[in-house]
Amino acid sequence: MRLLLAGGGTGGHLFPAVAIAQHLLANDAGSEVLFVGTEQGIEADVLPRLQLPLKTIDIAGFVGKPWGAKLALLPKLFKSLRQSLAILDQFRPNVVLGVGGYASGPVLVAATQRGVPIVIHEQNAHPGLTNRLVGRWASSCCLSFAETERYFPSGSTHQTGNPVREEIRKCPPLPSGKPQLLVFGGSRGAHAINEAVLAALPHLSGLKGSMQIVHQTGRADEQLVREGYRDAGWEDVVVTPFIDDMATAYATSHLVVCRAGATTIAELTVCGRAALLIPFPHAAGDHQTANAVALAEKGAALHLDQSHLSGERLAELLAGLCNDRRRLEEMAGSARTFGRPDAAERVLDQCRAVVERKV
Repeated sequence: MRLLLAGGGTGGHLFPAVAIAQHLLANDAGSEVLFVGTEQGIEADVLPRLQLPLKTIDIAGFVGKPWGAKLALLPKLFKSLRQSLAILDQFRPNVVLGVGGYASGPVLVAATQRGVPIVIHEQNAHPGLTNRLVGRWASSCCLSFAETERYFPSGSTHQTGNPVREEIRKCPPLPSGKPQLLVFGGSRGAHAINEAVLAALPHLSGLKGSMQIVHQTGRADEQLVREGYRDAGWEDVVVTPFIDDMATAYATSHLVVCRAGATTIAELTVCGRAALLIPFPHAAGDHQTANAVALAEKGAALHLDQSHLSGERLAELLAGLCNDRRRLEEMAGSARTFGRPDAAERVLDQCRAVVERKV
């Protein structure tokens, strides 16, 4: 099968697509994949390192921009459509899989013009604009959450779960030894979380030397966070703007402090890791809060609203968890009950079925 994967921009859109592509290449001899994204998206950095092919189009996002800025983007829209048609003519895919993000829109529209079947994958409970608009033309809509069905045509939806990369699917049980805390706020970091962790350090002095920390800051806050740990006298810390090897980061950690985006939730639940979830309060439809509440109600995570986030409160929760190995294990077990390790194969099954119907 020749699979074109359209979209990206953020890790939440890109990494499920990477999981799908890698699963196809590993299990379907003779298959080929091609990603289409933008030079500004995370895909431009990540995919070359993974040796996955990428073509870029010239497009930017419309959501949240004033009308004048949206009108100014119209020439880019037409240009990106022409670029997408050229990519389709050259690669000649059997099916196009849209994974969300503004880069997927022109490619999916071009696919309809060329008569190439479309499948979309929606990671979130509240779909993004592109998938909502293009979903009416899709042969199959693959969903991570059952409640998302109401946004798409009846009969076209399939609950597949949210794919995670193979190396994350192989995550071992909680490691032995002193606890390791993993902190991240998505692929670009989260300033509110970064500041709260630094504010919590004076209240966590009892864990200094007995707890390791791996902290992904995003590029903007890297220096701020490095200096914060140094000033607090914390030495057993790894600070990095971006973690390339998330599988190892999960595997060596006991507790995770993070946002509650769909891809993060999928990874936490497949790995089986306890988490303190701090949802991004401005996410579309407030879907991150819904994700966090769902896990917290099942005992798989703690939920802390950003409006209640403080260094003292964060330290209180972290100290209680890091000193309780049994509770961490119980939370990890609860998290695994939510995991869908076969999600990539489920999405690919839909792609194959669409291709077969086209033939």
